[in-house]
Amino acid sequence: MKLKSFLKNLGPGPIIAAAFIGPGTVTVCTLAGVNFGFTLIWALLLSVVATVVLQEISGRIGIVTRLDLGQLIQSQKQHPILKFLSIGLVLLAIGLGNAAYESGNISGSNLGLQIFWESPVFQIGEVSLQSGNFLLGIFALALLWLGTYKTLERVLVSLVIFMSFAFIITAFLTKPDWSLVFKGFIPSINAAELTTIVALIGTTVVPYNLFLYASLAKNRWKDPTQLSWMRKDIGISIILGGLVSMAILMVGAANVSGEISNAIDVSKGLEPVFGSYAKYLMGFGLLAAGLTSSITAPLAGALVICGVLNWSQEIKSRPMRIAMSLIVGLGIIFSSLGIKPIELITLAQLANGVLLPLISGWIIYIAAQRSILGDFKNNLFQTLTAAIIWLITLLLGLKSIWTVLG
Repeated sequence: MKLKSFLKNLGPGPIIAAAFIGPGTVTVCTLAGVNFGFTLIWALLLSVVATVVLQEISGRIGIVTRLDLGQLIQSQKQHPILKFLSIGLVLLAIGLGNAAYESGNISGSNLGLQIFWESPVFQIGEVSLQSGNFLLGIFALALLWLGTYKTLERVLVSLVIFMSFAFIITAFLTKPDWSLVFKGFIPSINAAELTTIVALIGTTVVPYNLFLYASLAKNRWKDPTQLSWMRKDIGISIILGGLVSMAILMVGAANVSGEISNAIDVSKGLEPVFGSYAKYLMGFGLLAAGLTSSITAPLAGALVICGVLNWSQEIKSRPMRIAMSLIVGLGIIFSSLGIKPIELITLAQLANGVLLPLISGWIIYIAAQRSILGDFKNNLFQTLTAAIIWLITLLLGLKSIWTVLG
């Protein structure tokens, strides 16, 4: 009975895990393992702690204020020009950014699909149409159009569970040296690892997930007395997501092949270790990772767009459907035609680099205000912990900006 009650009261946390474990995360964690072995597991642990802290604040704001972060920005009393700039930055980073990254999500899921089915490529004049990307994009859009939040939650939770099993089983089959694995939890930094450390943390601490969870949490729990369930929900989900990321890193560390450019290359390198099963487990994990992100990215983008513009956020409303369709549609076009939206991605990276420290600093400030959260505001320990996390997001943001400008 306790287990049944526990599962019944858990909420949309797995959607957040599904959102940050995408093809980009799989690639970054894989290459971290290939290049540095187990030494950077501590960076993933740090990213899990940072994500849990920020997502808990985001969910608490949503439940107590009954507003998501986009709506809260819209409702804040500030100078019109400042509000216009705030809304513009959010729309640019989240709306345009998710549209640009959606092509990568779809292409990543198709990379996993290729292990099971070599989808045909159609030549239309001088244009090559990747049918696998097109079909997966249409599938993601159909789920968004036809589903309710509850349906989407069930689909995503199922995919996260299967994805977790795929990567974790693959990691255990590699028979890692557990003494080296546990040693990887001890922080160590050298110049060669710095860029990868930033990438590992940055692929987990994602700005749009803060917006997404505030919106989902306020719809899932109606009363601040249910905050304990929200904390269990996000804690368990992010820790599970972190374990999956660590498993992917461990798989990369076990690789015995030569040149590596993506996760599928690693699966080929693992075949001498334990046969052809690696290819199928890695393929399914990558397919699930791409699909979950292909669904959550447009959902989050649409919620943010509709929130800051004060439009309906009901998933079947016209504004939500239009926004989701635009994001998925651009992803389908870019991925199916093999277009690399470099300029859009560069612009989104720059906007995200600015947005991450700004939005994390802002929600930490909101969480400390008794006038907004009352008795549910941060205590001193929570504020100090959040301040340390904010410094991490600031460094991540500066690194993103430096990378783009460089």
